[in-house]
Amino acid sequence: MTGVLTLVAPLAGWAAPLSETPDPVFAEKMLGDGIAIDPSLGELRAPCDGVIVSVADAKHAVTIRAGCGAEILLHVGLETVKCCGEGFEALTEAGRQVRTGDLLLRFDLETLARSATSLMSPVVVINSHVFAIEDAVTGREVALGEPIFALRPITAEAGAAPPGSGEALRRKVRVGLEHGLHARPAALVAQAAGKFAAELALEIGGRRANARSPVAVLALAVRAGDEVEVVAVGNDAAAALAALADVMADGQVVAAVMPAPESAARPTPAPPAGSPLALLGGVPAAPGLAIGAAVRLIEPEVVIRVEAETPDAERARLATALSAVKAALAGRAAVEVGQGREIAEAHLAFLADPELQGDADAAIASGASAGTAWRRAVGGYVDQLSASGDTRMMERAADLTDLQRQVLLQLSGETTAPVALPDNAVVLADDILPSQLMELDQGRVVGLAISRGGPTSHVAILAAAMSIPAVVALGPRVLSIEDGALVILDGDEGRLQVAPNPAEIAAAQTRLFERRQRRARAQASAREPGRMADGTRIEVFANLGAVAETAAAVENGAEGCGLLRTEFLFMDRAAAPDEAEQVTAYQAIATALEGRPLVVRTLDIGSDKPVSYLPLPAQDNPALGVRGVRVSFAWPDLFRAQLRAILRVQPAGQAQIMLPMVASLAELRAARSIAADLAAELGVALPPIGVMVETPAAAVTADLLAAEADFLSIGTNDLAQYALAMDRTSAALAAQVDALHPAVLRLVREAAAGSAHHGRTVAVCGSLASEIAGAPILIGLGVTELSAAPAAIPDLKAAIRDLTMDQCRDIAARALVCSSAAEVRALQLGPAAAARMGATS
Repeated sequence: MTGVLTLVAPLAGWAAPLSETPDPVFAEKMLGDGIAIDPSLGELRAPCDGVIVSVADAKHAVTIRAGCGAEILLHVGLETVKCCGEGFEALTEAGRQVRTGDLLLRFDLETLARSATSLMSPVVVINSHVFAIEDAVTGREVALGEPIFALRPITAEAGAAPPGSGEALRRKVRVGLEHGLHARPAALVAQAAGKFAAELALEIGGRRANARSPVAVLALAVRAGDEVEVVAVGNDAAAALAALADVMADGQVVAAVMPAPESAARPTPAPPAGSPLALLGGVPAAPGLAIGAAVRLIEPEVVIRVEAETPDAERARLATALSAVKAALAGRAAVEVGQGREIAEAHLAFLADPELQGDADAAIASGASAGTAWRRAVGGYVDQLSASGDTRMMERAADLTDLQRQVLLQLSGETTAPVALPDNAVVLADDILPSQLMELDQGRVVGLAISRGGPTSHVAILAAAMSIPAVVALGPRVLSIEDGALVILDGDEGRLQVAPNPAEIAAAQTRLFERRQRRARAQASAREPGRMADGTRIEVFANLGAVAETAAAVENGAEGCGLLRTEFLFMDRAAAPDEAEQVTAYQAIATALEGRPLVVRTLDIGSDKPVSYLPLPAQDNPALGVRGVRVSFAWPDLFRAQLRAILRVQPAGQAQIMLPMVASLAELRAARSIAADLAAELGVALPPIGVMVETPAAAVTADLLAAEADFLSIGTNDLAQYALAMDRTSAALAAQVDALHPAVLRLVREAAAGSAHHGRTVAVCGSLASEIAGAPILIGLGVTELSAAPAAIPDLKAAIRDLTMDQCRDIAARALVCSSAAEVRALQLGPAAAARMGATS
C-alpha cells in the first residue's frame, strides 16, 4: 500500500462536504470519509482503476476496490434503495476489472427526484481509517473525470481491534431490515461491531465477512429475510452477538442513528422542533404525562478480573458475592410492597437456581475466574431467552442481566454512584434494569423513555406502580438526545417530544395541571358508588395480582375485585403452591376487601406465562395451544387443589370462580362438575362460577355460555389478539392490537347481548376497562361492570358520572360502523361529556 491515489469525479454536479448530506449515517461519517455530489447528469463512472466489489440489488450503489486497497462506495441519491431498481440501469457487475472513467450505471434523474429523499450522492472511502483524504474539492461544480481528492496511505491501522481469543460463539439472525444489509445498515453493523473487542464475522451461504468492514458486509448481498450467522470470538463475544443481532433483526434500525462510543462525552444535540427527532414514537408502558429535562442513563461495563486463583478460592469469592446480593434482595423484599416486593422475591428465586449455580461452578472448575464463570453462566440463559422470539421471555432476560450485574459489582468491589438527577428528570436509557430504577432518586424522576424493553417488563410494572409515566421501544435515537434537553413524555400515547416550542410547552403544562386537578377531585369522591348521570348503576371493580395491591384498590374506590390473577402464586418458583398456601393468600385478599366480592380466576398459564414445573408440550404456536382452562384439565390435581382453596375462603360465597380461555360450553360444564363435587365434599354451597370471554368462539356463543354460567367477563387483551390475528406480546405489533377496533367491539356486543338474554352480569376486565375513552363505548354495548387497574378507578368513576345511557348507546353505535380503531378513538361525545372524557384520557 504505497503512493498517493487521486480519485476523479464519478458524477457531474455540485460537490459538497459529506457533512451537508441530509442523512446522519453519511453526514457523521459512520460509513467513512469523502464528499457528496448533487448530480446534474444521469451517469456514474469509475473514479479510478480497480475491481468492482459489489453492485447493489437495487442498482443504486457500486463499490470499487483500487489497487492500493482503498474501497470506495459510490451511492446514487439517498434512500434510493426503496426504488427497487426503478430508474437505474447497471452496466457492470461484481468481479469486473474497470478503468478510470468506465460507465458503471445510468439513472433517470426525474424518476429518482420523485422517489429519493435527496439526490445528494456520497462518494465515500469506506476504509478511510487507513487512508488520509487530502485536497478534497467542495463548494463548486465538478465535471466528470475532474480530480476530487487524493488518498494517502496511513502507515498503521489506527484503532484496530485486538484479536479475539477463546471459544467461538455463534447465533443465527434473520435479517429484519426492509432492504437487507445495503450501505446504511452495513455501516450500522460495522459501527456496532466496533464497540467490542471480540472478533466478529457474518456468514451466509458459505461466504464470510468481517463485521467491522462495511464493504465486506455489503459484499455479502444479504436480503431482507435472509438468515445470517454471527460469529464472535473474545471476552465480550456474547454481548457483541446480542448487539449485532439487535441491529440486523430490528426493521427500524435503518432509520436510526446508533450512538457512537464516545457519545457519553459528546452527545448529539437534540434537533430543533419539526426535525425527524422532534417526535419519537414507542409503546406505552405506564400511563401519565411528564415535562422535564432529559437525562441519559449510561452504565459503564463492570470490569471483570479474568485471572483465576485456585478453584476453591474462586468458589469462595463467588459465594461471598452471592450472599451479599441475596442479603440486599432480602432486605428490599422486607421493606417493599406490591410489585417491588414481588420482583425482589422473583430475583431471589432466580439467584437460588441450582442450574445457574451449577453452570458457574463448572466454569470455575475448568479454570475460569468467579466473574468470568458467573458471566458465562447467566449469559448462556440470557442468550437463550433473548433468542426465543417471545417478548415476555426476552423481558425476563432483563431480570437475569440485572442479577448478573449485581453479582459482578460485588465481585469487582465497584459501587454504583447515585445518578445526579435534576428536578423533573425524564430518564433516557437503552434499557433500565429493576435494580437501577430502584436506585434512582424517585422524588426527581418524572418519566422513563427507554430505547428497548417491553410493556410487560418488570421495569414497566414498577413504573406503573410508582406512578411514573414510561414509554418503551422508542429505538436507539432516544440516546442521541442531549442531556438537559426539554422533553414532553406522554405515557398514554407512547410518545416523546423533543425540544417543544413555547406553545407546545404551554399546552402540555395546562394538560398536566388539569390532570392533577381532576385527579384530586376524582380521588375525593372515589368511594361513592359507580353511577351514571341518569342513575344507571355501573359497578367499578379492581384487577388485582397480589395481596399488597388490595388496600390501594379499596382506597381508590374499588367496589370489589373483578379479576384476581392467581399466577402471582405460581410463577417464578420451583413447585406449585399447595392448597394451604393458596387459602392463606386468597383469604388475606378477601379480608382486605372488607366483604366486597372477590372474583378469582383459576390458573391462567401457557403461551406467554410458562412455569418450569408444568412441562407443557412443545407447541409451534403456544397462544393457540395448551393454556388457560386447558392446563387445568391437563393437571386435574392442581386444578382441584386451587378450587378447594377458593371454596374454603370465608365468608362463604365472597370468593367466586372464573375460568380463563373458555371456548365451549363443554369446558364450562366439566369445570362446574368438578367444583360441585368438591363443594359437596367440603360441605359448602357452590359459589357463582363465570367464564372469561377471550376467544371469538366464546363471544359469538355467549348466549349458550350465559345459559349455564353465572356471569361473563370479557378479556379484551386476548380477545383483540385472536380477533385481529396479532400477537399482543410482539413489540412490533403491540401498538396495533387495539381493543377499540370495530371487529373487537362487535364481539363485545355479541357477548353482552348473550348475557343480557339470560339476565347475567357482563363485565370487562381487560385493559380496555381502564381506558377512560373506552368506558362510554363499552357501556353503550351493554357492559354493566368494569374491572380496572386500581390506579385508574377514581378517574374512571368520575368520568362515568358525566355519562348518560343515551350518550353511550349513540357513540357505541357509531363505533361499530367505523373502519379502524383510530377512527373509533376520534369519535366525540356530547360537549359536556366530551370535555370530561377527553381531558381525563
